[in-house]
Amino acid sequence: MKRRSVLLIGALSGLAATTGSCSSDWEGPNDPEFTNRLRIPPLADPQPTAGVKRFSLDLLADRRSEFLPGLTTKTWGINGSYLGPTVRVARGDRVQMAVTNRLNEATTLHWHGMRLPAKMDGGPHQMIAPGATWRPEWTINQAAATTWFHPHLHEKTAMHVYRGLAGLLLIDDPNGPNLPSDYGVDDVPLIIQDKRFDRDGALNTGGVNSGTFGFLGNQILVNGTYAPFFQVRTELVRFRLLNASNARVYRLGFADGRQFQVIATDLGLLERPVTVDRVKLSPGERAEIVVRFTTGEQAMLDSRGENEKQANDIEEEDFQLLKLIAAAPLTGSAPLPDALGGDPAEAPPAGAHRRTFVLSGSEINGKDMDMTRIDEVVPAGAHEIWEIDNTTYAHNFHIHEVPFRILEINGAAPPAYQQGPKDTVFIPKNAKVRLSARFGTYTDPVSPYMYHCHILRHEDKGMMGQFVVVEPGTEDRVPRTIGSGHDHD
Repeated sequence: MKRRSVLLIGALSGLAATTGSCSSDWEGPNDPEFTNRLRIPPLADPQPTAGVKRFSLDLLADRRSEFLPGLTTKTWGINGSYLGPTVRVARGDRVQMAVTNRLNEATTLHWHGMRLPAKMDGGPHQMIAPGATWRPEWTINQAAATTWFHPHLHEKTAMHVYRGLAGLLLIDDPNGPNLPSDYGVDDVPLIIQDKRFDRDGALNTGGVNSGTFGFLGNQILVNGTYAPFFQVRTELVRFRLLNASNARVYRLGFADGRQFQVIATDLGLLERPVTVDRVKLSPGERAEIVVRFTTGEQAMLDSRGENEKQANDIEEEDFQLLKLIAAAPLTGSAPLPDALGGDPAEAPPAGAHRRTFVLSGSEINGKDMDMTRIDEVVPAGAHEIWEIDNTTYAHNFHIHEVPFRILEINGAAPPAYQQGPKDTVFIPKNAKVRLSARFGTYTDPVSPYMYHCHILRHEDKGMMGQFVVVEPGTEDRVPRTIGSGHDHD
């Protein structure tokens, strides 16, 4: 495939019918020089009360942001004009979120990657009416990880995320390994999103709700910054990568081909660092990487499309993402540990229950999403094998609350850097994956969790199912229909 930078994404209008990319006669600003300092999302300030850390998150509309030089863009944000603050907690914390909806329409806020009761999950059943405040509360009882939050309302998620409602939720473990952890200095979040702008700076929303894949943009924002640079001050930097795009897939690495270490996948640390030169992330996936720099050098974080791709896979382009400028001198960093302490994969038990999910255009097992239907009933603590058979163009698959390991992709083991705990997996056209999933112990026969494609256009079209976790032995007594969701006061 022809290599193109962010400046040279040519004539996407011809792809609109198959990819959903918006046709426009303007390809955006020319000659970005990567002179905009990378914005680091501020850390949310918790209010500790009676042993509970309380965070306030206000969902805001009609904000104004300046992404492109001299142009103002109308955006949505959380506690600000675009995106949200980073919520940072530790294993064992009791937390409460006060989520106030100041939009003019209902929405939700889902804690993507969080292990918590279904009623606190923030899926389409936990709707928040305009002006209302939702107060989910739970105990952080999982390994250190990079998770995130975003709306998850039925049929409208894509637009709410695209306009700017998303943020990071970082979990620390006081007993974890010695890793770079100075937020914004050597522990740096990178929220990667593609956009398209009109000539007046407005977000172009054409294609968000149409086409095969929905929105595929031609300009990249990192933490809401266009053409950013980051001043490196330490020898080692830990980057927390989040693909928060609606549909685009990235293969992230460096223009000079340097190698780096992957230390964590979606839901936690690997057993040991894995050396690579690219990591592939589909929407919703995360990875933590550690990169070594030398005094005075410059490097470019970029994304490279696959050399070969199948028809009807998501279009992959080449993008420059972030310029890195190393200071002189650099502050020394402790060596990266040889062992990271991540839990080893646990093999499914003999006779593990197997569930099969067939993905088609917008259906799972021949069904579109039905808010009143329970598709699967799972006993608490079960260790199951989920087999995902993609019979059509590219999808991915996300399971709420449940960490899984990828056993196979088309009969082969996944790359070493993808063998850690995950909650989202990319599934190319006509591919099959097998997952080893260990379910939690929060039981509720009437409040479901979701599983779905995290390409947001597909999710909104109905490519989603529901499961409940129940006391073992009660599966046959669980009703398969439930009432619709209710707004929270």
